[in-house]
Amino acid sequence: MALDRPGYGLSDFEQGRTILSWSRDIEAVADLFGLERFAVLGASGGGPYALACGYVLRERVSRVGLISSIAPFHATGVTRGMRWQNRVGFQLGARFPPLAQLVMWSMARQLHRDPERTVDAIVAAMSPSDAEIARRPEIRQMLRADVTEAFRQGSRGAAHDVVLLGSPWGFGLDEITPTVLLWQGESDVLATPAMARHLARMIPDCRATFYPDEGHLLAFEHMPEIIRAFAAP
Repeated sequence: MALDRPGYGLSDFEQGRTILSWSRDIEAVADLFGLERFAVLGASGGGPYALACGYVLRERVSRVGLISSIAPFHATGVTRGMRWQNRVGFQLGARFPPLAQLVMWSMARQLHRDPERTVDAIVAAMSPSDAEIARRPEIRQMLRADVTEAFRQGSRGAAHDVVLLGSPWGFGLDEITPTVLLWQGESDVLATPAMARHLARMIPDCRATFYPDEGHLLAFEHMPEIIRAFAAP
């Protein structure tokens, strides 16, 4: 199952939430379904939240999966190769939350006015390999549906996410005890290979797979093998 973080989709915005507090939402859902042990998977900006579950719920989380995940922005060299708008947006947004709110409000406004133009801008920010994948009609339709659903309630959830992801996460990567499986494209300009290597180096039990000439959307090409590896005993 996939859950909406607070402020996204149908999930209510939660003032003052943190990356660590997301683990309590996951714990509540696991209790609801009677899951004593479970795995968590996070992609892109969802990666830190999956790692938070591995940190807080270490007795219950069997493994953590990361696909094209970002790393802590304060780590040396991790933004090398990152699209400059992303690098500046997260780092300045974390320091000046009103700036993050303005940027996300502008994106939500543009999405409401012209969804296709918004998708064009998102694709233009990706690597050439990602743009090739996004040109497929079914993928483009999925991207439009995803970003529209994310901003269903407005921009507060996304703006708060920018602040949280660009700030210290509240735990150390070296404190994560479950096995972490990581998949990363070498051409990713949104969550860089340098970020993935930092995660792989700092997490005690991290098993990383890198794909040459692939970018942020590698899951569309490799999901079957990711699922097999993630579900293996």
